[in-house]
Amino acid sequence: MNRIKNAFRNQKAFIAFLTAGDPIPQKTVEYILEMEKAGASLIEIGIPFSDPVAEGPIIQEANLRALKQGITPNQVFDIVQAVRQVSNIPICLMTYLNPVFHYGYERFFQKCQNVGVDGIIIPDCPFEESHEVKDISKKYQVHFIHMIAPTSKERVLQIAKEAQGFIYLVSSMGVTGVRESFSSNLSAIVNTIRSVTDTPVAVGFGIHSPEQVQKISQIADGIIVGSAIVDIIKIYGENAHQPLHQYVKKMIND
Repeated sequence: MNRIKNAFRNQKAFIAFLTAGDPIPQKTVEYILEMEKAGASLIEIGIPFSDPVAEGPIIQEANLRALKQGITPNQVFDIVQAVRQVSNIPICLMTYLNPVFHYGYERFFQKCQNVGVDGIIIPDCPFEESHEVKDISKKYQVHFIHMIAPTSKERVLQIAKEAQGFIYLVSSMGVTGVRESFSSNLSAIVNTIRSVTDTPVAVGFGIHSPEQVQKISQIADGIIVGSAIVDIIKIYGENAHQPLHQYVKKMIND
């Protein structure tokens, strides 16, 4: 059974994002396990890429730091494999179409299955062109996670009907990065999604405070936090264990 279901079982899922290899691969493994101890229910691992179009400055800089370390997709798979030796926490990869295409779709998703990846998020893969990738990911039991932006009701319904794992609802238009306000129609979008699917809905892009977590938890099944976590890693480098633990625990419990 795909582990993603466990993240949403009888709880609001706290999904923590970090960039693989920032500051070094070994610390990525340690930080994933530390955030799990603090209560994270699903981990999203970003595969470093030179042109991460959906990312704001904080995560872009993390991509560059990791790439300077020479991080490769194979090293990201090694990170997942190392986590799997001691943890069963659901893991999704966040990447772009170019790295997956160059790795080879079949080879990439077979490797995902082998090391224990549960889902994949590809922001620059248009819904209309996603079937080729989805057909192969499904073959290897890796959920293709669709992103839904505050857009037309017809498009939301179309994407939601094909949802797997969970739906990544973008809080507002633009790139990732901490925000103080979100789209005013998030509740209406969630209701639209729930009219056609019982797939859980997690909201991401900009969430960084316990108050925001509480507010969004009232309408969604999960919360995704990325830039704030990546910023902690930037500040503390190889000594971010305790700050990450405290931050995740505060976000969940406050």
